[in-house]
Amino acid sequence: MTGGSGRLWFVGLVLLALTLPACSRLMSRATSDLADSLARAIADNDDPATVKAGGPAYLLMLDGMVHRDPENEDLLIQAATLYSTYSAAFVEDPARARKLARRAMNYATRALCVHDAGDCGLREVSFEAFTARIARLTPPDVPRFYTWAAAWAGWIQAHADDLNAVAQLPRVEAVMRRIVILDEDFRQGSVHLYLGTFAILVPPALGGKPEVARAHFERAIVISDGQNLMAKVVFARQYARMVYDRKLHDRLLNEVLAADPETAGLVLQNTLAQEQARELLATADDYF
Repeated sequence: MTGGSGRLWFVGLVLLALTLPACSRLMSRATSDLADSLARAIADNDDPATVKAGGPAYLLMLDGMVHRDPENEDLLIQAATLYSTYSAAFVEDPARARKLARRAMNYATRALCVHDAGDCGLREVSFEAFTARIARLTPPDVPRFYTWAAAWAGWIQAHADDLNAVAQLPRVEAVMRRIVILDEDFRQGSVHLYLGTFAILVPPALGGKPEVARAHFERAIVISDGQNLMAKVVFARQYARMVYDRKLHDRLLNEVLAADPETAGLVLQNTLAQEQARELLATADDYF
């Protein structure tokens, strides 16, 4: 779909909503489908520079969609995901990263609240009450709670200099631990990348668990059949560098560079992974 036809379709949807309120359910589904198509198009784009330049317009469009359909759970999840992804991949300015992370977190929290009003204040309850709720999650809960936890992790990363923010990490980890039990294959095993990173945030002498981290990273690679190249980059950066394993580090990154990034749903991520692999290899002599 061309940019012009996409804009005309979106305008048509808005006009239809104004003139035919009885079709609100159909509108909600159509809007969700448009957001989903947008997300897929971005995920399959092999030019990060284009996505970086055009991303703000896509985010503003999603803001408009949510404003028009604020109770659309699927749309809120898409908005949270794209805000988190864009911030993590392309935003270097700390102040701007915090703004985008806050918006992602807001959308993800609203998705929980729309689905179940009882979860509206889940972030603020006691840790005991929090873990009790997470223990009751079932497989259908995975998409929105994964999105929420991922957005929350991004928010914490954007506020890494705030000890009160960092102190919330065990709650994010509790959600991811439950998700890995319910559906470890979700999003190509990405939950294992989070758990692996959590396990090695600090050196072994301070309580880090490098072999637990390694097991998670290796599992993510197996689940994606090696097609999620970012799994190998994270493995190299977070684990191999932490334990000073130069041989593993270089092997993983060279495998990333030798791989075909054209995997449906992973093209942009894999292209970014290859860029990061080149940077890590270029600095390896200085690190090891």
